[in-house]
Amino acid sequence: MSDATPLPAPKPASRRLAYSLGGLGAALVLAVSANLLVDRALPRLRLDLTQQHLYTLSDGTRQVLTGLQDPITLRLYYSSRLGSSIPLYGAYADRVREMLQEYAAVSEGRIRLEYLDPEPYSDTEDRAMAAGIQAVPIDQSGEQVYFGLAGHNLLDDERVLPFLQPERERFLEYDLTRLVYELSNPKRPVVGLLSALPVNGDPRAMMMRVPGAGQPYVVANQLRQFFTLREVAADTPVIPADTQVLIIAQPQGLPETTLYAIDQFVMRGGKLFVMTDPHSEGQASRPGPMGQPPAETASSLDRLLNAWGIETPADKVVLDQRGAWRVRANPQDRLQAVDYLAWFNATGDSLSHGDVATADLQQVTFASAGPVRRREGAGIEFTPLITSSDRAMLVDAAKVRSNPNPAQLLAGFKPDGQRYVLVARARGILRSAFPDGPPPPPEGTTRPADFPAHLAQSTGPANLVIANDSDLLEDRFWVQVQDFFGQQVATPFSDNGALIANLTDTLAGGDALISLRSRGESLRPFGVVEEMRREAEAHYRQTEQALTQRLEATERRLRQLRQGTAASGERNTTQSVITPDQRAEIDRARAEIVATRGQLRAVQLELRRDIEGLERRLRILNIALVPALLTAFALGLAVLRSRRRAAARA
Repeated sequence: MSDATPLPAPKPASRRLAYSLGGLGAALVLAVSANLLVDRALPRLRLDLTQQHLYTLSDGTRQVLTGLQDPITLRLYYSSRLGSSIPLYGAYADRVREMLQEYAAVSEGRIRLEYLDPEPYSDTEDRAMAAGIQAVPIDQSGEQVYFGLAGHNLLDDERVLPFLQPERERFLEYDLTRLVYELSNPKRPVVGLLSALPVNGDPRAMMMRVPGAGQPYVVANQLRQFFTLREVAADTPVIPADTQVLIIAQPQGLPETTLYAIDQFVMRGGKLFVMTDPHSEGQASRPGPMGQPPAETASSLDRLLNAWGIETPADKVVLDQRGAWRVRANPQDRLQAVDYLAWFNATGDSLSHGDVATADLQQVTFASAGPVRRREGAGIEFTPLITSSDRAMLVDAAKVRSNPNPAQLLAGFKPDGQRYVLVARARGILRSAFPDGPPPPPEGTTRPADFPAHLAQSTGPANLVIANDSDLLEDRFWVQVQDFFGQQVATPFSDNGALIANLTDTLAGGDALISLRSRGESLRPFGVVEEMRREAEAHYRQTEQALTQRLEATERRLRQLRQGTAASGERNTTQSVITPDQRAEIDRARAEIVATRGQLRAVQLELRRDIEGLERRLRILNIALVPALLTAFALGLAVLRSRRRAAARA
């Protein structure tokens, strides 16, 4: 008898099939159970794998949502017809819904969502129109569609985004968070204004009965539409506690007590918007109390800004050739107009498109502006908002203060290739510019009874906006004001007013809104495909231009041949028929045209072939790669298991 242990009989195929089906069923039940368990136990668990974290809310938004005390209702009015007609809006509507659901989840139920489809002539359409949602025609039939957001709080305060444009997707989170913030803080923010300029009007000039003289600046009237604007005296010992934003424009001759009040306002968490100037064109063009413009037109806040790590030189002016204003030349010059490099429009890449205050602006006008710099070694976050172009240079401010010569500035202009910061944000923990405490009060005065205690540093990250040009406010540099039957009508030609309002708005919104920046877009094009398209398009345009030139030359030559014009340009009146040589030349030109058109068609065909080939490969990778990888993994796992079984049997 043999001592070998007999091998177990192989299991029937039907039993193995039953085991396999049972395993698949168990796996399916396990997957469903795991999903239900995770959905119930971990409803907030999400993984954002997008490159720019499109679906991850910023800390500022979370701060606003978790700080809500009362519920807020958000109603999204979206016409399904819009998405079916224009798929771009359908995809963006999904993006908006996902963002709103994230807001509702983070707010722990304090954000209540309603989705409404305003069909034509329905009660929902009436509600949308009553809420201020903008109606847009979808086609020639006149049917209107809606895509807007309306929100209200328990006090029936309302805020509306009339129409959600996909072009503004980068600022979707900012717009939503601002709407929620305003509903949770319905009271108008208080903005203080401290300035040596007559921003709020000049009663003395109004008494002279000159039309338009002494009126408030247009920007002041705009600010009053959104904020409670209060004037702050230049000798104030304390900035009022309810002031959320303090605007300081052209600070001149401020006493130590006022500088200390500003310093402590920032230390207590107040938001500061400073506009200094190496040369105020507004002051230089406006007569003073004695009838003459003031001799001193520069301003600075160096005592405070330098201590906080910021410099705004009062002795240098930025000249910029790009966007320079054309002004009248001196009478003795032969030129009637010349570029005045000290007055220029900042456009294009000079405006930061990553900050909500400047992203949608087209141009901002500066006049005798100086640079803004971060001091070396300063531990603050310094973010440029507006810069000069690279066709710029610095000159002494004295060259623009008295009798400036635009032609002479232009003749001596040598750009140094640098971009100079004109407006910037600064953020960080700041130390007081008065480390030894408050200065003594002026002689004969005492401190108020409720004088705040001294703070040696800011209670949290301070937020500042600094510009070294107070002429941003001057009407003549950005708006045209006309009298229309007794009404003052302002027509802006630059975005200075929008810049001031946007910056004040972000500061008034607190740290939460200031921390928000533009996000990426969910609808992203294929960069490689677009690059190929641009290159091929450029090649195509070059070929097309050459073809056009050949056609024009050939047509001119044919006209000459038909009219009997000689090569020298003299008309041959005796020749009335086309010679064989001319016929041969015409045939050669036609053949060249046919060949060139064939080349053009080949370029177009090659363009489409390259793009379609790349798109085909991308589709294969996106559609077939993942299943192929899973199949390969399953096959590899099956082979590995079979080898293990064979090894166990051996």
